Amino acid sequence: METNKTMRETTINLPETKAEAKEKAPLLNSSKAIAILEPPNQGTKKGIAIGDFVLRLCTIGATLGATVTMGNAGAVAPFTTRFLRFEAQFNDIPTFVFFMVANGIVTGYLFLSLPFSTICIVRPLAKAPRILLIIFDTAMTGLTLASASAVASIVYLAHNGNPNTNWLPFCQQFGDFCSSTSGAMVGSLLAGTLFMTIIILSAFALKRN
Repeated sequence: METNKTMRETTINLPETKAEAKEKAPLLNSSKAIAILEPPNQGTKKGIAIGDFVLRLCTIGATLGATVTMGNAGAVAPFTTRFLRFEAQFNDIPTFVFFMVANGIVTGYLFLSLPFSTICIVRPLAKAPRILLIIFDTAMTGLTLASASAVASIVYLAHNGNPNTNWLPFCQQFGDFCSSTSGAMVGSLLAGTLFMTIIILSAFALKRN
């Protein structure tokens, strides 16, 4: 009887398996584990989003300045008499009207895009806002460059004329008018360049894993 009781009370100590050891192991360096799980490119994407926001503010300044400058473009010829008044306004040329309307639309879009750009700063890994911004940025880039290109042709004729068609330059008579329209054109071209930079940054942010 004593022998059987001794056999029953005897326990066999088997070595623990690796799986059991992992389950019982304490969670050490949990902060390092969390850091490893975080995406390594989150900081880069946030930096790109901040750059995107700053570039949008610069583009707003360029398009808004171009719109205001074109809207105020006007001059009176120095040889105006008491009975004859020669005056040039931006609305005398439909191309300039198109330019002002187009840049006004682009300026309004840029103001509306700022909240989406802010979302990209707060949530750098969000893809939906970036894709939406790229689509509309591309459309606004085309509109900006189209209006600037149309005005560039008129500004060139105003400064140089066209002897083949007997179109005479008139910037000598309306210097302030030509200066304003030329400045507005430069501002719009600058805005188009900034737009392309924004699109490249957004595409780069989407490409990085």
